[in-house]
Amino acid sequence: MSSLLVTLTVLGILGSALVAGVFYAFSGFVMPALARMPAAQGMAAMQSINITAVRAPLMLAMFGTALVSVVLGVFAVRGWGQSYAIPLLAGSVLYLLGSIVMTMVFHVPMNDALAVLDPTAAGSVTPWTDYLSRWSAGNQVRWVVPLAASACYTWALLR
Repeated sequence: MSSLLVTLTVLGILGSALVAGVFYAFSGFVMPALARMPAAQGMAAMQSINITAVRAPLMLAMFGTALVSVVLGVFAVRGWGQSYAIPLLAGSVLYLLGSIVMTMVFHVPMNDALAVLDPTAAGSVTPWTDYLSRWSAGNQVRWVVPLAASACYTWALLR
């Protein structure tokens, strides 16, 4: 591995683990805490979180790691036959599918639907309860898969 590839792989390890940790926090305690609150308060808090999440710290971690993953995927394909190629490509695919694609096709539409609901309306309780269940289940994928990507990148580095 060249020093550039080593550096990019370390960035992939750290970035995917960081993103996995953020999503794990939601599965581990943020969503359970919101579920314990009265529906209007939990929903309003999640609406606020969804607005705040689309800012530089999380976006840089998610999409910076996505860029690194794409570059690592290219290195894997170009270095096919090298001992690091398969785990590097696996890490890239896992990160991109588990973090970016899952977020864009599953979580963002759910967050957009939640954003237009009035937390104080009686009719919002059922959509909120459904949101909590479905969003949380999908979020399990979003922390497990980037953590697996980090492990793949580590494996590639050690080969």
